[in-house]
Amino acid sequence: MIKYFRHSSVFELDSGRRFDSIQIAYHSFGTFKKGIPVIWVCHALTANSDVSEWWAGIFGKDKTLDTEKYFIVCANNLGSCYGTSFESSDSNEDLPLISIRDIARSHILLMQYLGIGSIFMLIGGSQGGQIALEIAYERQQQIRNMVLLATNARHSAWGIAFNEAQRLCIESNSEEGIRAARAIAMLSYRNYEMYSRTEKVEDYEKISDYGAAAYQRYQGEKLKVRFNSKAYLILSRAMDSHNLGRGRGELAQVINRIGTKTLLIGISSDILFPVSELQFLAKNLPDALLSVIDSAYGHDGFLTETTKINKIISAFINSGLNKL
Repeated sequence: MIKYFRHSSVFELDSGRRFDSIQIAYHSFGTFKKGIPVIWVCHALTANSDVSEWWAGIFGKDKTLDTEKYFIVCANNLGSCYGTSFESSDSNEDLPLISIRDIARSHILLMQYLGIGSIFMLIGGSQGGQIALEIAYERQQQIRNMVLLATNARHSAWGIAFNEAQRLCIESNSEEGIRAARAIAMLSYRNYEMYSRTEKVEDYEKISDYGAAAYQRYQGEKLKVRFNSKAYLILSRAMDSHNLGRGRGELAQVINRIGTKTLLIGISSDILFPVSELQFLAKNLPDALLSVIDSAYGHDGFLTETTKINKIISAFINSGLNKL
């Protein structure tokens, strides 16, 4: 069941804009009591705080997110359209420029509200991994272990270009633009190999009505039904802002300050967050292990390759260095 926390004090963004208050929607699973380890989940751009819904493959008994072993919390990201909101007396009606650090700070406020002083495992994929990195930097004494999937330490020019192309679609037609934006996004989430599977042999004899075209329309319509354009614009810009080193020093040196034991999981065919970005993190984090999943699913592999992910994370937890 969704829950809400209202932070009634002023919340100032990296941009300098101030909110009079923010409301954070979140889900929690299991029992929070002494001796029960906490897992904190950071979700990706268009997901919500119900991790049991979008990561069902690693949620449940004998899986990574096992509510019989752990107390699990997932907070909805600031700027999303799934229950997290903000109130401002500012007459400026422009969309707020929210950064990954702003989202991380909102998560930290929720941790404080819930009375969580120690987190056994902080986990996030894609934009969720970016948020987790920022949390770990700010609260590394509280984070015992971290798992980052298909993410990076600084968003790439390639990723920013994809996001801008999507925003151009939305800005040209706010009602229908989100469908086109999602279609563009799918090209970065998947790859040549996966799209080849959308066509049957006989489809190549056609001159229209291709499977790949139908798939793009289907994905666009699905997102239009469950998400909105404002949230898409805000959160894609937040992703662009991600730079762990911003204002802190040279990126590699900043990463090196995070002493949290970290498992990095890359997807071999990911073109949006290529394995090289995980290798850069592995090289500069003082205590990190990198595992690369061989998958044809591209970036979406962090959501679909759950059998492999469960196995890798289980081995990490049981490695002897991460006992409860």
